[in-house]
Amino acid sequence: MDPNSCTPSGPGAYPSDCEVREGYRKIAREKAMHNNRSENWQVTLSKAKDIKLLLLDVDGVLTDGNLIYSHEGKESKSFNTQDGFGLRMLQDAGVEVGIITARSSEALERRASDLKISHLYQGAANKLIAYQEIVKKTGLKPFQIAYMGDDWLDMVLLKRVGLSLAPANGVLEVKEMVHYTTEQSGGHGAVREACNLILEGLGKYNELLQGYLTRC
Repeated sequence: MDPNSCTPSGPGAYPSDCEVREGYRKIAREKAMHNNRSENWQVTLSKAKDIKLLLLDVDGVLTDGNLIYSHEGKESKSFNTQDGFGLRMLQDAGVEVGIITARSSEALERRASDLKISHLYQGAANKLIAYQEIVKKTGLKPFQIAYMGDDWLDMVLLKRVGLSLAPANGVLEVKEMVHYTTEQSGGHGAVREACNLILEGLGKYNELLQGYLTRC
């Protein structure tokens, strides 16, 4: 007898915890079998299978691109919690995360600390220099690195990495050159979508999902 199988509840009885968990697992299996991802997603998976580092721009990628200033002149940013959870899952799967941005912000420094992001480069007017430092530090090859950006300043890196990504709100020139453009916009789940793509390419997505389903 399968030790993981459930004994059916009697007629009229509420389902057991085991039956509820198995129901969730069945739904997850069925969704995996009937994958409705876009054709572009499927094609891009082959480029995601070797990724060991995801680098991100901030404004327009981790945020919606809006800048908010207080009366005192302090800048604040709004971050998406689902993006944050996706980055944590990516790190759990052994993928490092880094940020390269031309601006500097205390809010970003706090967010990066909360998410335990390995590489944080703020005030990087020349993003290529920061990228080269990270490559030297990690010893990774370009095909093992993914980068997500939304504007012209990001092009210098997008053309150098193994997996280039843009959010739906990215400028046309960027979206035309990347391997994959997310359905979601920056600050509204674009980074989470990119994380899911990489996790699926690595063969880790369903494993992580099952792990959370068994917590029910």
